[in-house]
Amino acid sequence: MLGPPPLPRNLDAAFRDLESARPAVRASAAEDLVRHARTNEEVKARAVRCLIKLLEDPIAGVRSAAAVALGDLGATDAAPSLLRAVDDDDGHVRQMAINALGEIGAPQALARLRRACSDRRPEMRYQAIIAFAHACTDEDDVARALLDATNDNDDAVVHIALRLAEDRLDVAPDTRMTARARALLASHSPHVALVAAIYLGKSGDHAGYALIREVVRTGKINGAQPDKEEECAAVELAGELGLTDLTTDLERRVWGLSRLLRDTCTFHARIALAHMGHPRARAEILRDLSSSRREEREAAVVTAGRARLADARATLSTMTDAAASPELVREALASIDR
Repeated sequence: MLGPPPLPRNLDAAFRDLESARPAVRASAAEDLVRHARTNEEVKARAVRCLIKLLEDPIAGVRSAAAVALGDLGATDAAPSLLRAVDDDDGHVRQMAINALGEIGAPQALARLRRACSDRRPEMRYQAIIAFAHACTDEDDVARALLDATNDNDDAVVHIALRLAEDRLDVAPDTRMTARARALLASHSPHVALVAAIYLGKSGDHAGYALIREVVRTGKINGAQPDKEEECAAVELAGELGLTDLTTDLERRVWGLSRLLRDTCTFHARIALAHMGHPRARAEILRDLSSSRREEREAAVVTAGRARLADARATLSTMTDAAASPELVREALASIDR
């Protein structure tokens, strides 16, 4: 029979269940422990010691959970143990240990992460390039590592390298990466080709506009379906780039009948239209800021911020905590005023 979900563990129960005879209980206790340890340094210190010990658990799933928890806590003291876990017999444990080292940003892990970027196993290279980009503070080193990763023979590694490069455009634009992205527009992988087009569009290069237009109009690249997240990003980017020739296609995504049959990236298409000054899209966002439903209000807050809707500033400035998340409101206002 279905019943109510179990209540979250209190602190004592989380520590107690780390010693449970059941592996699933030990793993879930590690996850619950993070919630308590984040708010108390003394608890965190004790939790980190216990989680480091759990990295030696006989069950791989428990070791993985411990690595994830240590990363979530930013446990710098755990770096030596996580470095050992990078060579764990279990593949998932290795990946989560690399991921945790990236989250922690441990300088002593950089050499190991750099080697992992050339590991023979693509899943290790995938996690390693993410971790290295997070942990390394030398912008030139990161740029070189990302550029190297775009030449990987695994499409997933190339894809994530481009995504990471896109995230860093404000930090360190790189002409070498721009040239590489242009070449990758012709990739056999629709996912890689589209993220290359998005990278170029965000960096001010027009070379990817044709692919962005194709995706907004058809939802496909050369007849292939791209990653949905990338499709939505391309739809929203069309508004930032001011591609007004796509207005009808964006309107169809927001209000057309096809939205009832499939995910047409409606949220992102509305942002794109509002960004380009579309009267109906802007009016709907302003209306939803006063919705009786909190979910709709908060969605409108996010939309107004990402569309940089100046007309929403007055309403956002007077929103109470009861009306919408203060953090969402702050982020929206910051985007509008950027």
